[in-house]
Order: sequence, then structure tokens, then C-alpha cells
Amino acid sequence: MDPLPTAALAKAQELHGLLSIPVSEWHELKSKRERRAAEQLSAALVQLLSDPSSGEAEALLASALRWLQREQHDPGCPGHQRAS
Repeated sequence: MDPLPTAALAKAQELHGLLSIPVSEWHELKSKRERRAAEQLSAALVQLLSDPSSGEAEALLASALRWLQREQHDPGCPGHQRAS
């Protein structure tokens, strides 16, 4: 396999920074499937470029696909769940 361009990781990290949901917008955007899928896809690209052998990229890619296929949903905020 040909080596990836050295600037690719920095560009992927920049893209992920743009697509990551900021804490201030979490409640508004946490259930937006396209936004969550894009965030997961960009995270997968960062993982693939930084540590391709970790397997994390595959897990993030699968998560992105589940968001797009409406098979994954927001589990809710841990801090807002009631104690049993």
C-alpha cells in the first residue's frame, strides 16, 4: 500500500473538528442522524489515518452506517437519567 500523504491526518482532524457536535449544541443536534453520521465518519477517517491497526475506524464506520439506516438512536444524556 502506498503511504498516505502526511497532510491527510491534519486535514481529517480539521474536518472532524468542523463536524463534531459542540457541547453547547449537544441537546439540539444529538438526534440529527445525518449530523451524527458525519461526525462518526470523520472520526473514522481520523482513526484510520492515525492508527489503522486499532480497529476503531471500523467501529466508527459501522456506527455511522447505523445512524444513516436509522438503526442507531441517541441513548439520552447520562446526567439526565433517573436512578433506579
